[in-house]
Amino acid sequence: MTSYAADLEAVRAAARRIDGRAHRTPVVTCATLDRFAGRALFFKCEHLQKAGAFKFRGACNAVMKVAPEIAVRGVATHSSGNHAGALALAARLRGIPAHVVMPRNASPVKRRAVEEYGGRVVECEPTLEARERTAADVLAQTGATLIPPYNHPDVIAGQGTVALELLEQVPGLDAVIAPVGGGGLVSGICVALREAAPSVRMLAAEPAGADDAARSKAAGMLIPQTGPRTIADGLLTSLGDLTWPLIRDCVERIVTVTEDEIVAAMRLAWERAKLLIEPSAAVPLAAVLSGPFRRLDGLRRVGVVLSGGNVNLDSLPWK
Repeated sequence: MTSYAADLEAVRAAARRIDGRAHRTPVVTCATLDRFAGRALFFKCEHLQKAGAFKFRGACNAVMKVAPEIAVRGVATHSSGNHAGALALAARLRGIPAHVVMPRNASPVKRRAVEEYGGRVVECEPTLEARERTAADVLAQTGATLIPPYNHPDVIAGQGTVALELLEQVPGLDAVIAPVGGGGLVSGICVALREAAPSVRMLAAEPAGADDAARSKAAGMLIPQTGPRTIADGLLTSLGDLTWPLIRDCVERIVTVTEDEIVAAMRLAWERAKLLIEPSAAVPLAAVLSGPFRRLDGLRRVGVVLSGGNVNLDSLPWK
Protein backbone atom coordinates (compact mmCIF):
# COMPACT_ATOMS: atom_id res chain seq x y z
CA MET A 1 0.00 0.00 0.00
CA THR A 2 1.37 3.40 -1.01
CA SER A 3 2.50 5.61 1.87
CA TYR A 4 1.71 9.31 1.45
CA ALA A 5 3.04 12.42 3.18
CA ALA A 6 -0.05 12.72 5.38
CA ASP A 7 -3.14 10.76 6.34
CA LEU A 8 -6.63 11.54 7.59
CA GLU A 9 -5.55 11.49 11.24
CA ALA A 10 -2.86 14.09 10.45
CA VAL A 11 -5.51 16.29 8.80
CA ARG A 12 -7.84 15.91 11.78
CA ALA A 13 -4.98 16.73 14.14
CA ALA A 14 -4.24 19.82 12.04
CA ALA A 15 -7.89 20.86 12.30
CA ARG A 16 -7.66 20.68 16.09
CA ARG A 17 -4.34 22.54 16.12
CA ILE A 18 -5.55 25.49 14.03
CA ASP A 19 -9.02 25.66 15.57
CA GLY A 20 -9.54 29.17 16.90
CA ARG A 21 -6.60 30.44 14.87
CA ALA A 22 -7.75 29.90 11.28
CA HIS A 23 -11.19 30.91 10.06
CA ARG A 24 -13.82 28.32 9.26
CA THR A 25 -14.54 29.90 5.90
CA PRO A 26 -18.08 30.09 4.50
CA VAL A 27 -19.52 28.29 1.50
CA VAL A 28 -21.58 30.43 -0.88
CA THR A 29 -23.63 29.78 -4.00
CA CYS A 30 -24.59 31.82 -7.06
CA ALA A 31 -27.58 30.91 -9.23
CA THR A 32 -26.10 32.69 -12.24
CA LEU A 33 -22.85 30.73 -12.11
CA ASP A 34 -24.83 27.51 -11.56
CA ARG A 35 -26.72 28.25 -14.76
CA PHE A 36 -23.54 28.97 -16.70
CA ALA A 37 -21.93 25.76 -15.41
CA GLY A 38 -25.01 23.59 -15.84
CA ARG A 39 -24.69 22.19 -12.30
CA ALA A 40 -24.79 23.26 -8.65
CA LEU A 41 -21.57 24.92 -7.49
CA PHE A 42 -20.57 25.40 -3.88
CA PHE A 43 -17.77 27.92 -3.43
CA LYS A 44 -15.44 27.35 -0.46
CA CYS A 45 -14.32 30.91 0.27
CA GLU A 46 -10.65 30.62 1.19
CA HIS A 47 -10.13 34.18 -0.07
CA LEU A 48 -11.78 35.09 3.26
CA GLN A 49 -9.21 33.08 5.22
CA LYS A 50 -6.70 34.90 7.44
CA ALA A 51 -3.90 36.37 5.32
CA GLY A 52 -6.30 36.15 2.38
CA ALA A 53 -5.68 32.57 1.27
CA PHE A 54 -5.88 28.86 2.18
CA LYS A 55 -2.12 28.97 2.74
CA PHE A 56 -2.68 30.11 6.32
CA ARG A 57 -4.04 26.67 7.24
CA GLY A 58 -0.86 24.81 6.33
CA ALA A 59 1.49 27.51 7.58
CA CYS A 60 -0.34 27.75 10.90
CA ASN A 61 -0.35 23.99 11.39
CA ALA A 62 3.35 23.72 10.65
CA VAL A 63 4.34 26.71 12.80
CA MET A 64 2.28 25.58 15.78
CA LYS A 65 3.74 22.08 15.56
CA VAL A 66 7.39 23.16 15.87
CA ALA A 67 8.81 22.16 19.26
CA PRO A 68 9.04 25.12 21.68
CA GLU A 69 12.80 24.89 22.20
CA ILE A 70 13.30 25.09 18.43
CA ALA A 71 10.54 27.59 17.67
CA VAL A 72 12.28 30.37 19.61
CA ARG A 73 14.78 30.62 16.74
CA GLY A 74 11.95 31.39 14.35
CA VAL A 75 10.73 30.01 11.05
CA ALA A 76 11.77 30.74 7.49
CA THR A 77 10.65 30.14 3.95
CA HIS A 78 11.13 31.31 0.39
CA SER A 79 7.93 32.41 -1.28
CA SER A 80 6.74 35.09 -3.67
CA GLY A 81 3.10 34.54 -2.85
CA ASN A 82 0.46 33.83 -0.26
CA HIS A 83 2.56 31.42 1.81
CA ALA A 84 4.87 34.30 2.67
CA GLY A 85 2.16 36.32 4.38
CA ALA A 86 0.59 33.23 5.91
CA LEU A 87 3.86 32.20 7.55
CA ALA A 88 4.50 35.70 8.83
CA LEU A 89 1.05 35.86 10.43
CA ALA A 90 1.30 32.37 11.93
CA ALA A 91 4.69 33.23 13.41
CA ARG A 92 3.30 36.46 14.88
CA LEU A 93 0.46 34.54 16.52
CA ARG A 94 3.02 32.24 18.13
CA GLY A 95 5.32 35.12 19.06
CA ILE A 96 8.37 33.95 17.09
CA PRO A 97 10.38 35.53 14.24
CA ALA A 98 9.60 34.87 10.58
CA HIS A 99 12.25 35.26 7.86
CA VAL A 100 10.81 35.32 4.36
CA VAL A 101 12.97 35.22 1.24
CA MET A 102 11.10 36.95 -1.59
CA PRO A 103 12.21 37.70 -5.17
CA ARG A 104 12.55 41.39 -5.95
CA ASN A 105 9.70 41.16 -8.48
CA ALA A 106 7.19 39.72 -5.97
CA SER A 107 3.72 41.24 -5.89
CA PRO A 108 3.82 44.48 -3.87
CA VAL A 109 0.59 43.60 -2.06
CA LYS A 110 2.03 40.25 -0.94
CA ARG A 111 5.31 41.81 0.21
CA ARG A 112 3.44 44.46 2.18
CA ALA A 113 1.42 41.72 3.87
CA VAL A 114 4.58 39.99 5.11
CA GLU A 115 5.93 43.26 6.51
CA GLU A 116 2.62 44.25 8.11
CA TYR A 117 2.44 40.87 9.85
CA GLY A 118 5.88 41.48 11.31
CA GLY A 119 7.90 39.23 9.03
CA ARG A 120 11.40 40.07 7.92
CA VAL A 121 11.69 40.18 4.11
CA VAL A 122 15.01 39.11 2.61
CA GLU A 123 15.12 40.09 -1.06
CA CYS A 124 16.74 37.95 -3.76
CA GLU A 125 16.90 37.64 -7.52
CA PRO A 126 13.83 36.07 -9.18
CA THR A 127 15.27 32.62 -9.81
CA LEU A 128 14.74 29.36 -7.95
CA GLU A 129 18.50 29.02 -7.48
CA ALA A 130 18.72 32.47 -5.87
CA ARG A 131 15.73 31.78 -3.63
CA GLU A 132 17.15 28.50 -2.37
CA ARG A 133 20.65 29.90 -1.88
CA THR A 134 19.36 32.94 0.01
CA ALA A 135 17.09 30.77 2.14
CA ALA A 136 20.04 28.51 3.02
CA ASP A 137 22.01 31.58 4.12
CA VAL A 138 19.12 32.75 6.30
CA LEU A 139 18.82 29.33 7.93
CA ALA A 140 22.55 29.23 8.62
CA GLN A 141 22.49 32.70 10.17
CA THR A 142 19.37 32.31 12.30
CA GLY A 143 18.89 28.63 13.06
CA ALA A 144 15.27 29.05 12.00
CA THR A 145 13.09 26.10 10.93
CA LEU A 146 12.37 25.93 7.21
CA ILE A 147 8.68 25.65 6.34
CA PRO A 148 8.32 25.39 2.55
CA PRO A 149 5.18 26.56 0.77
CA TYR A 150 3.72 23.16 -0.12
CA ASN A 151 6.12 20.21 -0.11
CA HIS A 152 5.92 19.48 3.62
CA PRO A 153 3.79 16.94 5.53
CA ASP A 154 2.45 19.44 8.06
CA VAL A 155 1.61 21.97 5.36
CA ILE A 156 -0.22 19.31 3.32
CA ALA A 157 -2.17 18.18 6.40
CA GLY A 158 -3.14 21.76 7.19
CA GLN A 159 -4.45 22.38 3.69
CA GLY A 160 -6.52 19.20 3.94
CA THR A 161 -8.67 20.87 6.60
CA VAL A 162 -10.39 22.72 3.74
CA ALA A 163 -11.96 19.41 2.71
CA LEU A 164 -13.03 18.43 6.23
CA GLU A 165 -14.97 21.67 6.55
CA LEU A 166 -16.44 21.47 3.07
CA LEU A 167 -17.73 17.94 3.64
CA GLU A 168 -19.49 19.10 6.80
CA GLN A 169 -20.91 22.22 5.17
CA VAL A 170 -22.19 20.61 1.95
CA PRO A 171 -23.49 17.03 2.22
CA GLY A 172 -23.81 15.00 -0.94
CA LEU A 173 -21.01 16.47 -3.03
CA ASP A 174 -20.16 14.61 -6.21
CA ALA A 175 -16.76 16.24 -6.68
CA VAL A 176 -14.32 18.86 -5.45
CA ILE A 177 -12.13 20.95 -7.73
CA ALA A 178 -9.21 23.14 -6.65
CA PRO A 179 -6.32 24.94 -8.39
CA VAL A 180 -2.97 23.21 -8.57
CA GLY A 181 0.45 24.85 -8.50
CA GLY A 182 2.88 23.17 -6.12
CA GLY A 183 0.10 20.81 -5.16
CA GLY A 184 -0.19 21.39 -1.42
CA LEU A 185 -3.89 22.26 -1.52
CA VAL A 186 -4.93 19.52 -3.93
CA SER A 187 -2.87 16.84 -2.23
CA GLY A 188 -4.21 17.85 1.19
CA ILE A 189 -7.77 17.61 -0.09
CA CYS A 190 -6.94 14.23 -1.62
CA VAL A 191 -5.74 12.97 1.76
CA ALA A 192 -9.02 13.94 3.39
CA LEU A 193 -11.32 12.70 0.64
CA ARG A 194 -9.69 9.32 0.05
CA GLU A 195 -10.39 8.26 3.64
CA ALA A 196 -13.32 10.42 4.78
CA ALA A 197 -15.35 10.52 1.55
CA PRO A 198 -13.95 8.15 -1.08
CA SER A 199 -17.02 8.50 -3.31
CA VAL A 200 -16.33 12.23 -3.84
CA ARG A 201 -14.32 12.69 -7.03
CA MET A 202 -11.22 14.91 -6.93
CA LEU A 203 -10.40 17.16 -9.86
CA ALA A 204 -7.84 19.90 -10.31
CA ALA A 205 -7.56 22.99 -12.49
CA GLU A 206 -4.45 24.51 -13.98
CA PRO A 207 -3.49 27.32 -16.39
CA ALA A 208 -2.55 26.08 -19.86
CA GLY A 209 0.54 28.29 -19.57
CA ALA A 210 1.73 26.45 -16.44
CA ASP A 211 0.48 22.94 -17.06
CA ASP A 212 3.18 20.76 -15.52
CA ALA A 213 0.64 18.89 -13.36
CA ALA A 214 -1.52 18.04 -16.37
CA ARG A 215 1.52 16.92 -18.35
CA SER A 216 2.82 14.90 -15.40
CA LYS A 217 -0.56 13.24 -14.95
CA ALA A 218 -0.74 12.36 -18.65
CA ALA A 219 2.80 10.97 -18.66
CA GLY A 220 2.51 9.12 -15.35
CA MET A 221 5.73 10.71 -14.15
CA LEU A 222 6.72 13.99 -12.53
CA ILE A 223 7.61 16.61 -15.14
CA PRO A 224 9.13 19.82 -13.72
CA GLN A 225 7.69 23.21 -14.54
CA THR A 226 9.73 25.20 -17.06
CA GLY A 227 9.03 28.74 -18.23
CA PRO A 228 5.48 29.15 -16.90
CA ARG A 229 3.51 32.06 -18.31
CA THR A 230 0.22 32.88 -16.63
CA ILE A 231 -1.61 35.64 -14.83
CA ALA A 232 -2.27 33.11 -12.03
CA ASP A 233 0.92 33.92 -10.13
CA GLY A 234 0.12 31.50 -7.32
CA LEU A 235 0.32 28.54 -9.70
CA LEU A 236 3.79 28.98 -11.17
CA THR A 237 5.66 26.36 -9.15
CA SER A 238 6.37 22.72 -9.90
CA LEU A 239 4.82 19.83 -8.01
CA GLY A 240 6.90 18.42 -5.18
CA ASP A 241 7.97 14.87 -4.47
CA LEU A 242 5.43 14.73 -1.60
CA THR A 243 2.50 16.28 -3.46
CA TRP A 244 2.96 14.45 -6.77
CA PRO A 245 2.12 10.90 -5.56
CA LEU A 246 -1.26 12.02 -4.22
CA ILE A 247 -2.06 13.91 -7.40
CA ARG A 248 -0.90 10.97 -9.50
CA ASP A 249 -3.01 8.45 -7.61
CA CYS A 250 -6.06 10.39 -6.37
CA VAL A 251 -6.87 13.14 -8.88
CA GLU A 252 -9.24 11.94 -11.57
CA ARG A 253 -8.52 14.69 -14.07
CA ILE A 254 -6.68 18.00 -14.41
CA VAL A 255 -8.56 20.56 -16.50
CA THR A 256 -6.45 23.27 -18.14
CA VAL A 257 -7.78 26.72 -19.00
CA THR A 258 -6.55 29.64 -21.09
CA GLU A 259 -5.58 33.07 -19.85
CA ASP A 260 -8.72 34.57 -21.41
CA GLU A 261 -10.85 32.00 -19.56
CA ILE A 262 -9.14 32.82 -16.26
CA VAL A 263 -9.72 36.56 -16.65
CA ALA A 264 -13.33 36.02 -17.73
CA ALA A 265 -13.98 33.76 -14.73
CA MET A 266 -12.38 36.22 -12.32
CA ARG A 267 -14.55 39.02 -13.67
CA LEU A 268 -17.67 36.87 -13.46
CA ALA A 269 -16.90 36.06 -9.84
CA TRP A 270 -16.48 39.74 -9.01
CA GLU A 271 -19.48 40.99 -10.98
CA ARG A 272 -22.10 38.28 -10.57
CA ALA A 273 -21.22 36.56 -7.29
CA LYS A 274 -19.42 39.45 -5.54
CA LEU A 275 -16.52 37.11 -4.81
CA LEU A 276 -13.34 39.23 -4.89
CA ILE A 277 -10.88 36.49 -5.81
CA GLU A 278 -7.38 36.57 -7.29
CA PRO A 279 -6.52 35.01 -10.67
CA SER A 280 -5.30 31.72 -9.19
CA ALA A 281 -8.66 31.26 -7.45
CA ALA A 282 -10.46 31.95 -10.74
CA VAL A 283 -8.77 28.95 -12.37
CA PRO A 284 -11.14 26.28 -10.95
CA LEU A 285 -14.15 28.46 -11.77
CA ALA A 286 -12.87 28.81 -15.33
CA ALA A 287 -12.49 25.03 -15.42
CA VAL A 288 -16.07 24.25 -14.32
CA LEU A 289 -17.35 26.71 -16.93
CA SER A 290 -15.28 25.12 -19.71
CA GLY A 291 -16.51 22.77 -22.40
CA PRO A 292 -14.40 19.78 -21.30
CA PHE A 293 -15.76 20.00 -17.76
CA ARG A 294 -19.35 20.39 -18.89
CA ARG A 295 -19.02 17.09 -20.73
CA LEU A 296 -18.11 15.18 -17.55
CA ASP A 297 -20.97 12.97 -16.37
CA GLY A 298 -22.33 12.49 -12.88
CA LEU A 299 -21.27 15.84 -11.43
CA ARG A 300 -24.43 17.51 -10.18
CA ARG A 301 -22.98 19.05 -6.99
CA VAL A 302 -19.42 20.36 -7.17
CA GLY A 303 -17.35 22.03 -4.46
CA VAL A 304 -15.09 24.75 -5.90
CA VAL A 305 -12.21 25.90 -3.71
CA LEU A 306 -11.52 29.62 -4.17
CA SER A 307 -7.93 29.60 -3.02
CA GLY A 308 -7.21 33.27 -2.33
CA GLY A 309 -8.08 36.92 -2.74
CA ASN A 310 -4.80 38.82 -2.60
CA VAL A 311 -5.24 40.97 -5.68
CA ASN A 312 -2.98 43.80 -6.78
CA LEU A 313 -5.68 46.44 -7.29
CA ASP A 314 -3.26 48.62 -9.26
CA SER A 315 -3.03 46.04 -12.07
CA LEU A 316 -6.42 44.41 -12.55
CA PRO A 317 -6.46 42.26 -15.71
CA TRP A 318 -9.41 44.11 -17.25
CA LYS A 319 -8.28 47.69 -16.70
